[in-house]
Amino acid sequence: MAEIYLAGGCFWGTEKYIFAIRGVISTEVGYANGRTENPTYDEVCNKNTGHAETVHVIYSPEIISLESLLELYYDSIDPTSVNRQGGDAGTQYRTGIYYTDKTDLPVIEKSTKRLQKRYDKPIAVEVGPLVNFYRAEEYHQRYLDKNPGGYCHIPDYKFDRAARASILGLGKEQQ
Repeated sequence: MAEIYLAGGCFWGTEKYIFAIRGVISTEVGYANGRTENPTYDEVCNKNTGHAETVHVIYSPEIISLESLLELYYDSIDPTSVNRQGGDAGTQYRTGIYYTDKTDLPVIEKSTKRLQKRYDKPIAVEVGPLVNFYRAEEYHQRYLDKNPGGYCHIPDYKFDRAARASILGLGKEQQ
């Protein structure tokens, strides 16, 4: 198994989207790379903690490569938006790729360079090592499964596309 931490705006939708991808084993939402220990949702939203709403992703590299996982992640975000995704604004809604294995960095850098070629505006996806991660409160875990009508900045059709990714040729074979 391998892990990566992905920030893509509100973590409710990002978690549901990422969990739908074949090869993703588990997800957990939380707060990453901020300045305070054990923040609450209220603190992250209102107290300038510096954390990003982030999804901890455990995946099987035998089923989906990091490169393919990142391509699918990019499909769920506006990579040129600074501190905003959909209707959510603030530093906690920034996009980011945080790694724990430094051998992932060249893959991430190659991927973001390829992504930049698709846009005239600069890519705003933060890339760096995971500094810290604090699990969010239980009611945030799998929130959209518990609350099917809950708010999400990701359009419904993208969840279907994520779930069909291996059928569309976006799995390990893309390497």
